[in-house]
Amino acid sequence: MWVVKLGGSLAYSEDLKGWLRALASDSSLVIVPGGGPFADQVRHAQNQWGFDESTAHRMALLAMEQFGTMLCALQPGLRTAASVEEIDDVQQRGKTPVWMPGFMVMTEPEIAHSWEVTSDALSLWLSEKLAADALVLVKSISLTGINLDLERLVEGGVIDSEFKRYFQSNGIPAWLMSVSDHARFGALKHGAMDIAGLIT
Repeated sequence: MWVVKLGGSLAYSEDLKGWLRALASDSSLVIVPGGGPFADQVRHAQNQWGFDESTAHRMALLAMEQFGTMLCALQPGLRTAASVEEIDDVQQRGKTPVWMPGFMVMTEPEIAHSWEVTSDALSLWLSEKLAADALVLVKSISLTGINLDLERLVEGGVIDSEFKRYFQSNGIPAWLMSVSDHARFGALKHGAMDIAGLIT
């Protein structure tokens, strides 16, 4: 099983449907949606009204679920799933699950209620829960010349600091792919690519 986190920055990208087509053909995947413009609205509201971090955290999870719901509406073969059992059920039916994180995350006391815990970190946390073989982070960035060292990615704001903590503890291999890389995903998953994009 592989986990693929689709960054919320893809929400208005012309490449989004290319990714959805590539992922919907494989029921051994789980898609983790980012928050994107939906999470941005949570940030704006918190900045204006000053509500607490726990409330913002819950709203950000709902933002991920909004994006995930949109993905399912755009591509046949995708189904929402809110638990490990639902993920397994969707896969057993030959469909690709899109994770709705609210229930699992809010009932897990080890996950901090903070903006530091983004969908990147949550995708790695889910990967461990599912005993996934690998994780792919899809982002609207160019990988040309980018340093894939974990520390540099955190320092550059490409991934969050909580991702670093989970990554160092669970050992799941993780790749970084750009928004235009959907045509290459199948080759990566089936072992036909080198380690390009592998986070070290």
